[in-house]
Amino acid sequence: MTSASTALEDTPTASRTLQKTNRRTRFNQHLLTWLAAGMFLFLYLPIFILIIYSFNENKVVGVWSGFSLRWYGELFQDEAIAKALGVSLWVAFWSTLVSTILGTLAALSLERFRFRGKTTFDGVLYLPVIIPDIVMALSTLLFFVMFAIPLSRYTVLIAHIAFNISFVAIVVRARLAGMDARLEEAAADLGADEWTTFRRVTLPLLMPGIVAAALLAFTLSLDDFVITFFVAGPGATTLPVRVYSMIKFGVTPEVNAVSTLMFVGSTLLVVFSLLLQRE
Repeated sequence: MTSASTALEDTPTASRTLQKTNRRTRFNQHLLTWLAAGMFLFLYLPIFILIIYSFNENKVVGVWSGFSLRWYGELFQDEAIAKALGVSLWVAFWSTLVSTILGTLAALSLERFRFRGKTTFDGVLYLPVIIPDIVMALSTLLFFVMFAIPLSRYTVLIAHIAFNISFVAIVVRARLAGMDARLEEAAADLGADEWTTFRRVTLPLLMPGIVAAALLAFTLSLDDFVITFFVAGPGATTLPVRVYSMIKFGVTPEVNAVSTLMFVGSTLLVVFSLLLQRE
């Protein structure tokens, strides 16, 4: 009787405790949801306002007078922006190509081989990802000054390759870590040499990760401002640097239009890269 009565007394207490725990859990979930929504609203609301006002007919920013594609038309007729876009695409293409090759080779060597200084090399490879952009920009500029290398689009290209290699290596290493090594072993058992195994088995399995890394590198190179601003020379003005120079004279709907196009292009490349990584 005593144990039964004790159990009956404890049941309401346990029920109340469980209800309090559930209420606290629901409150925490709602709080985190609202905090996340507020954070995303704080980050992306200005971008959406910029996109909306890029279609504003009025030249005065902040005064809406009707929907118009006028500023996009003027944007495509601006020779300075067209030239800056050409420089950006040139740097992004070649830096992506070189950094994808070097970053893939670095990922393969770090993931598959053991050699002296591997830990040091691994740590140095992650430095461009960890250190602030301003530090990377200053160190790269000092390197060019030390060796008396004149600033040009080629110095921008070298700087972009330097920081893109790390991002490519990280993405490809993640793909390598998820690969099944038994597939390569099976190819070797069937008589394939190392080059054939790499070409027919390893490379096709790595290709989604390599393409995703290349898209990420292209996006980073296309959007970079801080490092490019420090190492660009005459005639090497990229699109982000050109937009910055336009903003110094005031924000106009044309600036909103070019910023909108950069945002949409970068977002599409990043989304495509993430989809390839999921595959």
